[in-house]
Amino acid sequence: MTTALKSRVDRRTGVIDPATDFSRAEGWRRRAPLLPALIFTIVVTQVPFILTIWYSLRNWNLLRPGSDQFVFLKNYAEIFLNSTFRGAAFNSVLITLACVLVAMVLGIFLAILLDRSFRGRSVVRTLLITPFLIMPAASATLWSVSMLNPSFGLVNWLTSLVGIPAVDWTSKYPVLSILIALVWQWTPFMMLLVLAGLQAQPKDVLEAAQIDGAGWWKTFAFVTLPQLRRYIELGILLGAIYVVNTFDQIYLMTAGGPGTASANLPFYIYQRAFLGFDIGQSAAMGVVTVIATIIIATFALRLIFRSFDTKDAL
Repeated sequence: MTTALKSRVDRRTGVIDPATDFSRAEGWRRRAPLLPALIFTIVVTQVPFILTIWYSLRNWNLLRPGSDQFVFLKNYAEIFLNSTFRGAAFNSVLITLACVLVAMVLGIFLAILLDRSFRGRSVVRTLLITPFLIMPAASATLWSVSMLNPSFGLVNWLTSLVGIPAVDWTSKYPVLSILIALVWQWTPFMMLLVLAGLQAQPKDVLEAAQIDGAGWWKTFAFVTLPQLRRYIELGILLGAIYVVNTFDQIYLMTAGGPGTASANLPFYIYQRAFLGFDIGQSAAMGVVTVIATIIIATFALRLIFRSFDTKDAL
């Protein structure tokens, strides 16, 4: 009996089931249009990642001809012992968490304001969304030159009105300067997600809470906020995935400085690869960053899907 015929035989009755072959053929017919896209995705994402893993196992510096040799996991051991790499990893975590959490809090506050009806709400909403539509490079240049410049920046001009001397923000407070620019850019995104959740919540629940005598704060804390949980979790997840890859603001505002005080992992990898020409160590750093991001994103997605399943079950 051939393999194809065996696949059609029901194990319990021993009768050939033609529906099995039909279902398989139908499944392949539905998947066939997606195969080119799948192949393209594999070629442009997985092949470069495999090559990156291969380079990470070699000691290859473009400034030293003939240095290309297989060293196995030596690059990984060296980067974990590298204090600059640990500092960049800490900056990545700090910038990501601070930006996402602050932007989410501000987004919730602005979404609550926009959920109310008032004259000019559409204009205000458009103005609040605008920062998210600006390119990251333009946003970084705006904050570096027009807002935080020590000589003619708007922030120093405002602080001078109350007698505070001018501050070189990007030199003295580089991480804070980057955070300000990132929060300004990502707050509209969080606001839109939360606003969608506010407008999707059933009005009868809010009316029932008001009839029961619940005030604004209790209604928000015990009715609205639980309804917004999935929107908040989704915003934090998407924001973290994008913010952890921040490069434009760091490159244009502080260049990772002073020294490497404000460098995150993507910027430090850029420095090792394109300024230090160390292909092996930069590839190892890239692999570690990708794996860590995948693990964190997978864990966060499971939490979100678990909350979805729990709510649907209720």
